[in-house]
Amino acid sequence: MVSVFDHGMLVGDGIFETLKAVDGAPFALTRHLRRLARSAEGLGLPAPDEEALAHGTREALAAAPRWPLARVRITYSSGPGPLGSARGDAGPTVSIIVAPQNPFPATADVTVVPWPRNERGALSGLKTTSYAENVLALAYAKERGGAEAIFGNTAGNLCEGTGSNIFVVLDGRLVTPPLSSGCLAGVTRALTLEWCGGEEEDVALDDLYRAEEAFLTSTTRDVQPIRAVDGTVLPNAPGPITAKAMAAFAARSAEHMDP
Repeated sequence: MVSVFDHGMLVGDGIFETLKAVDGAPFALTRHLRRLARSAEGLGLPAPDEEALAHGTREALAAAPRWPLARVRITYSSGPGPLGSARGDAGPTVSIIVAPQNPFPATADVTVVPWPRNERGALSGLKTTSYAENVLALAYAKERGGAEAIFGNTAGNLCEGTGSNIFVVLDGRLVTPPLSSGCLAGVTRALTLEWCGGEEEDVALDDLYRAEEAFLTSTTRDVQPIRAVDGTVLPNAPGPITAKAMAAFAARSAEHMDP
C-alpha cells in the first residue's frame, strides 16, 4: 500500500528512472541506478540502496511476462509527510513496475513548445516525478501533430524533449546540447556520445529548423530520426550520420546489456 499522505503524490517530491528490458533482461541498469542516486542527492533524499533496487528490478522482471521489449519504472519518493511542502520522517517509498513497451515509429515529427526550461532552476538536470510541465508540453505537441515536444531554455538555446535528448547535424557536425543547457543527463545520450561520437555544444533553438539531420535518444526509443520540426521537413530522416549512429548503437547495445 502507498499512503495517501505520500509526498510523491501530494507534492511531486520524488525521483524515478525508466529503463528498457529486452527479453526480460534490463539494459544499462547500473547507469540508471547511479543516475537515480545523483537525483536523490540533488533533491536532498536519502541515498537509495542500489543493490536492493537492482535485485528488486530483476525480481519484478522475473514475475512479469517475458515481453520482447518492456519498460521498467523505478519510483523513489520522500515518503509520507504533512499536508504541505515540509517533509516527514517516515522514510522513502519505493516501487518497481514493469509494463510492455511497443517499438517507436521509424521517424518522429516534433513540436517546439513556447515554455522554456529553466537551466538555473532547483530541479534542473534531475529526473523528478514533477512532470506536469512535460504532460502539458506533450499534449501541446500532439494537438499540433507532433509525437514529442522540444524545449528551448531561458537563454534561447536548444534543450531537450519531454522524455528524450536531442542531437542535430549542423554543417556536417553532430552536436547535442550540453548538460549546462538544463537537459537531463540521459543514459542513452551518454552512450550515443561514447559509441557514435558527437560534441556537446550550445545550439540556438532556431538552428533546429535548419538542421541537416536530427534525432532523439531515450531508453525506450534508442536512436529515433526526426522527420520534421513544426511541419518543416528536414532533408534526411535518417540521414547518413543518423543512420550510422543507429547502426552503431544497435550493435553495441546488443553486445553489452550493462555497459
